Amino acid sequence: MKLALAGNPNSGKTTLYNALTGKSEYVGNWSGVTVDIIEADLKPKYQMNHEQVAIVDLPGAYSIAPFTGEEAVARDFILNSGPDVIVNIIDGANLARSLFFTTQLIELGKPVVIALNKKDVMEQRGDLLDVEAFSKILGCPVIPVTAKDEHNIHDLVAKAIAMKGQAQTHEKMSVFDPDNDLARQNFINDLLSKTLRRTHETHRLTKSDKADMILAHRWWGLPIFFVVMWAVYAFSINGLGGYLSGVLNDQVFGALLPDFLNSFFERHRVSAVLQGVIVDGAVGGVGAVIGFLPLIMVLFFCLALLEDSGYMARVAVIMDRYFKRIGLSGKSIIPMIVGSGCAVPGVMATRTIEDDSQRRITSILTPFVPCGAKLPIIALFSIVFFPDTSWVGPSMYIMAIVLIIVGGLFLKKLFVYEEEMFFIMELPAYKVPSLKNAFRQMMDKAKHFIYKAATIILVMNTLVWFMQSYNWQFRLVENPENSIMAGLGGLIAPVLVPLGIVGWELISATIAGFIAKENVVATLAVVLAATSEEALFSSSGVLTQIFTPVTAYAFLVLNLFTPPCFAAMGAMKSELGQWRWLGKALFFQLSVGYLLAIVISQFGTWIFYGTMNQGFVPAMIVLGCYGLLVLWLLIAAKRKRRTIEGK
Repeated sequence: MKLALAGNPNSGKTTLYNALTGKSEYVGNWSGVTVDIIEADLKPKYQMNHEQVAIVDLPGAYSIAPFTGEEAVARDFILNSGPDVIVNIIDGANLARSLFFTTQLIELGKPVVIALNKKDVMEQRGDLLDVEAFSKILGCPVIPVTAKDEHNIHDLVAKAIAMKGQAQTHEKMSVFDPDNDLARQNFINDLLSKTLRRTHETHRLTKSDKADMILAHRWWGLPIFFVVMWAVYAFSINGLGGYLSGVLNDQVFGALLPDFLNSFFERHRVSAVLQGVIVDGAVGGVGAVIGFLPLIMVLFFCLALLEDSGYMARVAVIMDRYFKRIGLSGKSIIPMIVGSGCAVPGVMATRTIEDDSQRRITSILTPFVPCGAKLPIIALFSIVFFPDTSWVGPSMYIMAIVLIIVGGLFLKKLFVYEEEMFFIMELPAYKVPSLKNAFRQMMDKAKHFIYKAATIILVMNTLVWFMQSYNWQFRLVENPENSIMAGLGGLIAPVLVPLGIVGWELISATIAGFIAKENVVATLAVVLAATSEEALFSSSGVLTQIFTPVTAYAFLVLNLFTPPCFAAMGAMKSELGQWRWLGKALFFQLSVGYLLAIVISQFGTWIFYGTMNQGFVPAMIVLGCYGLLVLWLLIAAKRKRRTIEGK
């Protein structure tokens, strides 16, 4: 049996889905969080009989006639895949808006059960709904629920299962002209006038309205957002998260576990090769990444609280006025916020953008937002080179916003030949965030982080250890400079010369980062441990022998703003649609990160140290060549634009 969850965006569909299945799918206060069909089995506690029940979470839709890509996905599944029962989630705080889609679903003749969500919000506002009369007029069961607390979920499931196989029609709704939205809306207004009694004055400013006068202000909104994000990252990196990660890195993975394993293997006369693989490869590399797990958990817990409170939805509105100037809309900020957790769903969320040019540009720019996989890199260089400051982490996000705006302006000149689109978004009311939901999201992120460390990163670091321990004749080497890794890395290492840094170890870490960004830290831990006994995370350790604070910051920028991991590249290919577009996107991303790192390294060294950095001449040659390329692209785009406008 298959139950399809259908409803408007921000009605609580995914929250209900998580409650029914026990999953931890991403939940947000905006449309576009669910962009594809998600399916899982019903939790055993809600099973009514021995029949297996599958729950399908559909993308949010306002109408059965699709306007966006995700609405088309929902429509096609309902009409073509034939769910046994449609569970229509309606927002109790926005009944008039929700019921438009409801009436269309009932017209289809499929069994429909209405889940009247946010019952708690209705009670707080003093909205009294005659559920029995409401259900009778619509001709289908109506079950009041509170999805986030799982209130009345058992009754909803029981009623949905009982509705299987029952044809459902409504005489009045079946005669609606599909093109006459006014008649449908008049029916909804009449329904609410008969069944809903409001005890509050709808024209008065609510607490959310008053808060938005400050938090979503056209001038104050953006500075407030920066302050909020600075506080979150300061607490996560320099506060509780950083403290716990420091303990885990320095004491557990830096001393206790390696010492225990070394003594254990030596006592049992285990092969030195196997001992090196486990201690230096697995523990040294994977441990360097896992050590930042507390920091990441604290960060995502705080971000989940912000999202659940309704604040992050305001960020989309705040950014809309800026994004319009670069050929995008407020909808483009949604994939970028989603991408702060992982670039893959962030890129996938761009499919909610109707305009092809806007969607492509957003797909290219979204990976610039530092995702969870990049946090260990930020944390490593913050701890080693800037231990007493809290600006490094937030500066990466400010830099990402600047790059998105400047990059958007540049890409707009190259690819956008159409008028900008309007952005309309319904803001949810502010609410006290759910600690349970934030904890669930935090644990889900931790689970995925550990899974990646135990699979992709473990395999990659074992390979890295082998390549830096053996030569091309597969003989163990004492000096890593004679290893396979040094040979391969040395071929590509010259690309770092314009940055004023050299070393096969550094380019090896950067390349490994394209498989998974956490590999940058893990690879540095493996290859540098072979050449130095100094701790990787020490403020006087091996990294300080390679970098100055300026070049370290440049290397951090290089790894954060060049192309993302292969999984995100695959998502970009899916959304961009053509290999040539993916090639353009990767070249643009690689150029942005590389050029910005050169500028920071060369000019930063001159400003802060009063001397020219090594590689200055090659750096100027690279910048000059790129300058000519940009000029040529802009001239070509201007000619193409004139040709199009002249037709």
